[in-house]
Amino acid sequence: MTKHKGENRREAILEAAVHVFAHKGYYRATTGDVAKEANISQPYIYHFYKNKEELLTAALRKAWDRILRSFDTVSGDPGDIEERFIKTYENLMQTHKDEILLQVQAQAIREMAVQEVMQEGLRTIKDYVLNRFQAANIENAPQKVSDFLARGMLCNVAAALDMPELMPNKHKK
Repeated sequence: MTKHKGENRREAILEAAVHVFAHKGYYRATTGDVAKEANISQPYIYHFYKNKEELLTAALRKAWDRILRSFDTVSGDPGDIEERFIKTYENLMQTHKDEILLQVQAQAIREMAVQEVMQEGLRTIKDYVLNRFQAANIENAPQKVSDFLARGMLCNVAAALDMPELMPNKHKK
């Protein structure tokens, strides 16, 4: 089944928004910049999103959803689930770097709607990973999840600053 034309446009706008916000920053970027990147007219953005903040929160939700969907594909031996989650996230950092950069920037945006999306996304990922770690009988799962999230945050900062030397040691083979 093919997507409806409006769904395709919405997706194209979100992809453009992720790219523009990740590279220009939320405050410097305009909906005009997003429209140009999406190859549409600026007023057409408002057909889908009432303002720039709503566009940003939709882009952030898309990024969080991608992480969750990626983690949901992790299967196999429960004994090495942590390493497979790390590898999956490292892959996302390569394939969807703009989404990661967008999330890094959004952590410093003080608008309540943005904060709520960031809190909801991080909480969802934390709960998901905790459930998977507990199901795998990982000892001290809450601490392991905290360490996993901290490692992810450091990886995000390393990517944002283009400082690979900050990256934690590569996962075990």
